[in-house]
Formats: sequence, C-alpha cells, structure tokens
Amino acid sequence: MTIRTVDLRSDTITLPTDEMRAAMAKAVVGDDVYGEDPTVNQLEQEAAALVGKEAALFVPSGTMGNQIAVLTHTGRGDEVILDSEAHIYYYEVGGPAMLAGVQLQPVNGLLSDKGPELLKAALRSEDIHFPHTSLVCLENTFNRGGGTILPPNIMSEIYAIAKQRGLQVHVDGARIFNAAVSLGIDVREFTQYCDSVMFCLSKGLAAPVGSLLAGSKDFITRARKYRKALGGGMRQAGILAAAGLVALKSIDRLAEDHANAKRLAAGLAELPGLHIDPARVQTNIVIVEVKGRLTAAELVNQLAERGVKCSTFGPNLIRLVTHKDVAAEDIEYALAAAKEILC
Repeated sequence: MTIRTVDLRSDTITLPTDEMRAAMAKAVVGDDVYGEDPTVNQLEQEAAALVGKEAALFVPSGTMGNQIAVLTHTGRGDEVILDSEAHIYYYEVGGPAMLAGVQLQPVNGLLSDKGPELLKAALRSEDIHFPHTSLVCLENTFNRGGGTILPPNIMSEIYAIAKQRGLQVHVDGARIFNAAVSLGIDVREFTQYCDSVMFCLSKGLAAPVGSLLAGSKDFITRARKYRKALGGGMRQAGILAAAGLVALKSIDRLAEDHANAKRLAAGLAELPGLHIDPARVQTNIVIVEVKGRLTAAELVNQLAERGVKCSTFGPNLIRLVTHKDVAAEDIEYALAAAKEILC
C-alpha cells in the first residue's frame, strides 16, 4: 500500500482553519489582564451565553480551567468526589493536591447511570474525623469511558443530590459539544445541571489554543484571580480568542467526526484479534481491546509503520480519535492498514 499519514492519536492535533488564521491576523487586541482585550471579552461573553452561564474566563488549557475550578470551589483540606477514571484524577498531574490542597475521593462508575446512587454512598456523614466535602466533578464526554455521554437526566439526579448536601458541581466538559451534537440537543440541557463548566476550543473545534471556564459572575471574578496566580494572564490574547470565536461557529461539524468514528469502529470489529462493540461508540473516541498474537503496543507500532498514528490506552487497549483533519477516505486507509497487519 502507498503510505499516507492518518493521525488518530487525539483531536488535540487539529490544525486551525484558514478562516481562523485570517481572524487571528486581523484581531483587535488589548491587555486582557486589565480587561482591555475586546476580542477576549467578546469570546467570553459568547461562550457564557452559549452554555447558559453568567460569565466565562478564557484560559490557555482545559487542565488549567479544571484546576482553577477546583481552587475556586474549595478550601484547603476539603474533599472532592469524582470518577476513578476522570481526567482530573487520571491526567492532571495531581494538580488538586498540588495546587488546591484538597483530597480526592475517586468513585468507580460515578460517570454512569449508577452515578446518583454511587454518589449517595460516597457522601460521608458529619464527623470530626472526616474532611469537609465541597465539590463533585463530572466529565462529559467521558474520555476513558470511550467518549461516552453522561445524559442530562443522570446529571440532573447527581446535581440534585449535591445540592441537598450543599455541594458545588463542576463539569469537565472538554468535549461537551460532542455530547450535545450526538444527542441532537442544546448544550444547555447539560450545563443547567452544574455550577461551573470548562470546555475546550482546541480539540474537535480545531482552535490552536484555549478553553473556557464558565459559571456565575462571582465565581468567574474569583476564578480570574486564580488564573493570574497560575500564570494564565496572557496579555494580548485576542489573537488566540479570535480563532476561538471562529471555532464556536463549527460545532455542528462534530457530527462528521462521530460518523467517521462509527465507521472506524464497525470496520475494526470485523478484524481478528480485536474486540469492540460499535454500539458503544457515541462520539469521536474509539477504544479497542487487542486480543491475540499482538499486544496493544505492538499493534500501535505496526500501524505507525504504515502511517496510522494512534495511542495505547492500557496493556491491551488502543485509542483512536476522529477529528476535523481525518476524512472518510482516511478511515478506509486506516482500516486497510489494520487488516494488512491482522489478517
């Protein structure tokens, strides 16, 4: 086969569009730390309205957005409840302990339809020996769950339980628009059931840099100070915000990524040595179990030799992520490469 490059490692590798590059080149800018960058201000206003919150804050990355949320919602020594496979717990370098001084209580299966009951079981009674629980963190879509969606009805139940106990709810919504597009609903159907939400511009929406943290005006005022403390004051950031404004116009395009992911999952399910249930692929993430003569790492390496880039996701798992820069013909090439290796 003629070698071509198909990069399925992540939707973070998307390149900015020509429209984004043009908007960045002509962006009107000012010092955002002084609140004087009109393009950043516009992006924050549009983002807040989009997710149904009073205000928003432009941050360099999703991880910073999540860590600022934890800092803003909690006090030192507090407890935060989240899923044991959540991005905040699994991939953010111990940030909640390092920065906010909080204790994480990981709960297996919190990001599932059993989440409400599991949250009830995880909540501690009042006792001098126990930490004060102040925050529940959710994730939508669920990365390590294979891009699965926590539906609004489950979020509603979790939110109600949290409010009964006086807890705040933050949503790591890095790919929240994938969830909304997949179910064909307004994103506010999800975000009404949280006190804050972070979403990324630099994944499926293809902006080069940036995420938004949204919540109440008071929450964002406090969060802005933490952003400064963490080095997130980017001065003339309107050059980046301009691409973000373009990105917000491309949300519906995510449906193409979902269709390609389903096509990829269906093709991989037919190959020997692989196990995947295509029906579980809801958005743009495909996680495949590798069984047979090859390990996950060996399969990833052999695919890379044929120009298909993907990631190991465990000893016997690989992850493939569709995005703007992967076309339908790229999916067919990736499937042909996998077939050549496995058949």
